[in-house]
Amino acid sequence: MSDKKSTGIGFFEKYLSLWVVLCMVVGILIGKFTPAIPEFLEQFEYANVSMPIAILIWIMIYPMMMKVDFKSIKNVGKDLKGLYVTWVVNWLIKPFTMFGIASFFFFVVFKAIIPADLAKDYLAGVVLLGAAPCTAMVFVWSHLTKGNPAYTVVQVATNDLIILIAFTPIVAFLLGVSGVQVPWDTLILSVVLFVVIPLVAGVLTRISVIKNKGEEYFTKSFIPKFNNITVVGLLLTLIIIFSFQGDVILENPLHILLIAIPLTIQTFLTFFIAYLASKALKLQHNVAAPAAMIGASNFFELSVAVAIALFGPTSPVALATIVGVLVEVPVMLTLVKIANNTRHWFPQPSAETIKNKK
Repeated sequence: MSDKKSTGIGFFEKYLSLWVVLCMVVGILIGKFTPAIPEFLEQFEYANVSMPIAILIWIMIYPMMMKVDFKSIKNVGKDLKGLYVTWVVNWLIKPFTMFGIASFFFFVVFKAIIPADLAKDYLAGVVLLGAAPCTAMVFVWSHLTKGNPAYTVVQVATNDLIILIAFTPIVAFLLGVSGVQVPWDTLILSVVLFVVIPLVAGVLTRISVIKNKGEEYFTKSFIPKFNNITVVGLLLTLIIIFSFQGDVILENPLHILLIAIPLTIQTFLTFFIAYLASKALKLQHNVAAPAAMIGASNFFELSVAVAIALFGPTSPVALATIVGVLVEVPVMLTLVKIANNTRHWFPQPSAETIKNKK
């Protein structure tokens, strides 16, 4: 069996790190030298959510949602350990380790470089990131690690419900600020756009194609047609995001590096806590990998929107959340590689599980 067949990694995915870097550069250059483009795209915004980015994320997620077999979701209830790992790491560990690590670096290690007031603002930004586990991009990471799509949907859906309840009090507690206001329209719209719509569309497409052409055609002919769409959607999304923030990034190169250090450490820490806990619980890899990815990555759409809504688009708080976007993709691609290379740590999936994730 060829390497491509055994890993499922195609041309775009094999060199994804290179494409990501190129897209970041292209996006920053567009924002710097052709600002009319991002200014035009910024007109299509509702509730602090960019509609062009939302559409591209929808394009990314839709092919993966077609793999979700609702008949297999009922099997999630037979083994809830993967959900327990996700919930504990995301809500009882990650926000507080993020606060601790960032505080140590901003107020101790970088004390001579970052003024105290600025450090406080940067801390607020990273706390917003730490309190919002990933909703949209985790489907990409799950896809790249051959995660169980049905289980991943449940993991993400339950985290979305918890965000509604826990995000505000956790942020308020960690920042010592009473009355932190979350733009609920942004939160709800993000959940609808990034989870509900693509899930419904994907499931309806699956049902329709299987009904008309059969499951074998759907699995072997229809789904492969969309193999590169997810990656292309990711790359176009990055170009737009960084075209919006090109000036900010170019004007703060040193501080961006300083903010990126604790964010990177936190991402690796959260991943390995969840991943090793999953290994100890003997979870299958297609559940363990997405569980670790959800906690490691961030709901940066929400974090950036809240930072802008509360502190303004040019604030240091917003800059810190933007660095989260800058750091996340390269770091998460590294974790994807680690997860794929350690698949043998976990029990081999049964024939039924393999069928469900196709």
